[in-house]
Amino acid sequence: MAKGEGGEQYSNASLLNKPPSSNSVKLESRKKLSVCNKLCYAIGGAPYQITGSALGFFLQIYLLDVAQLDPFYASIILFGGRAWDAITDPTVGFLVSRSQWTRIGRMLPWIMLSTPLAVLSYFLIWYVPPFEDGKVIWYLFFYCAFQTLQTCFHVPYSALTMFISSEQKQRDSATAFRMTVEVLGTVLGTAIQGQIVGMANAPCIQGPSDTVADLSNFSQSIGLNVSGHVISLEHTKKAYMIASGVICLIYILCAVVLFFGVTDGRPRSEPMSFIRGIKLVMGHGPYAKLVMVFLFISLAFMLLEGNFALFCSYTLGFRNDFQNILLVIMLSATLAIPFWQWFLTRFGKKKAVYCGTLSTVPFMILVVCLERNLIVTYVVSFAAGVGVAAAFLLPWSMLPDVIDDFQVQNPTSTGHEAIFCSFYVFFTKFASGVSLGISTLSLDFAGYITRGCSQPEEVHLTLKVLVSAAPVVLIITGLVILYSYPIDEKRRQGNRKLLQEMRENEADSETDSAELANMA
Repeated sequence: MAKGEGGEQYSNASLLNKPPSSNSVKLESRKKLSVCNKLCYAIGGAPYQITGSALGFFLQIYLLDVAQLDPFYASIILFGGRAWDAITDPTVGFLVSRSQWTRIGRMLPWIMLSTPLAVLSYFLIWYVPPFEDGKVIWYLFFYCAFQTLQTCFHVPYSALTMFISSEQKQRDSATAFRMTVEVLGTVLGTAIQGQIVGMANAPCIQGPSDTVADLSNFSQSIGLNVSGHVISLEHTKKAYMIASGVICLIYILCAVVLFFGVTDGRPRSEPMSFIRGIKLVMGHGPYAKLVMVFLFISLAFMLLEGNFALFCSYTLGFRNDFQNILLVIMLSATLAIPFWQWFLTRFGKKKAVYCGTLSTVPFMILVVCLERNLIVTYVVSFAAGVGVAAAFLLPWSMLPDVIDDFQVQNPTSTGHEAIFCSFYVFFTKFASGVSLGISTLSLDFAGYITRGCSQPEEVHLTLKVLVSAAPVVLIITGLVILYSYPIDEKRRQGNRKLLQEMRENEADSETDSAELANMA
């Protein structure tokens, strides 16, 4: 069976056209996933996105305006947490790949054991300690602890995709369910954090350059609601804790549903060694290119996500509406997921990445070029959400295709799923930590004023670069790399047929061995 680098590995046509045996029919029946199985599996992806959206959209503004840390120290926390998170991914991937299979599987124990401590760590991130000197250590410790424990949840969960079914169509369908629920998770995280915190916005501090246009604006700027009640910083701190408590409860509920609703399949053989796994995985050309594409596109949206709350609050002047703008983006992304699932089925995943990701570029440019207008901002945000949906769905839907391609070219190598998944996010998380740290430092150099009702013009310019110019450049770079990504629809379908034939041959061999043993 020839395996050319360009994907011409389908020379044995007679094998591909061979009618299915009775064993293969039984094998196919075992691969079928019910809607309930897919839904339970998809719900397991919600905690990562709920906590990720809350941290991504609100942690920076929380550290600056609520915990009142210096931007320099805030950048250390953001960079340190992301960098540590990146290190834990391959480490956990190695430990998962070497862990023993239990009666409930190999992935599910990691998920359930990490959940209680992850929930506790997440809650303490949003608690302002009653001391000043150790604040930076407090936030850095619990942020790193949560990232580690969440990795112990997410890496096994991602690898679980390859074990819930060996059929490509079933995995693609389960991935579509997962992406829909994950986008709903980002909506939920944005809504819970944004709406609860939005009702108790931290009061800003009037500076020498601030003018009070009228009594209404003045009341909002110092934290007065309609009844005249003063919203203090303590109210804002409590609001963040309430929001984190609600998210923690949802995290636990989703983990329980995943545990009882999904069966963790047993691998067919022992996993490869970690060093050998790294060499094979990172040396697989399609995987390396897909990682680079995912890296640049993810960086673009992480920069946008991390700075959008500050951009809406200060540059656009929508301090009391930014949480609603974020919610519109995520709701739009949720509604667009079925469309992109249909699009990739009809036109292929590679074309879907191009169309979906490029569709966000005009709106990234418009949002910084238009005058301050709340209605226009809502319209632009809704349209941008359509492209955000593609960024959520497509990279993860393409990863199983790369793993299948690797299995075709390395049929004797097994146990690599966790390594693939962990390294898929390793570079992204490390680079995103660098980008978030640099963006916060950039705001510091630009003269960011903690809890200021207004910011210097340099800060406005910096925010425009961080939410528009830089993401656009990163997106274009990622799409240029995608051009050389070799797995098109023809190669993907060919891999599917070859893997199906390999599994049928395995099933036939197992049956023959069993019959010989019985005869003996």
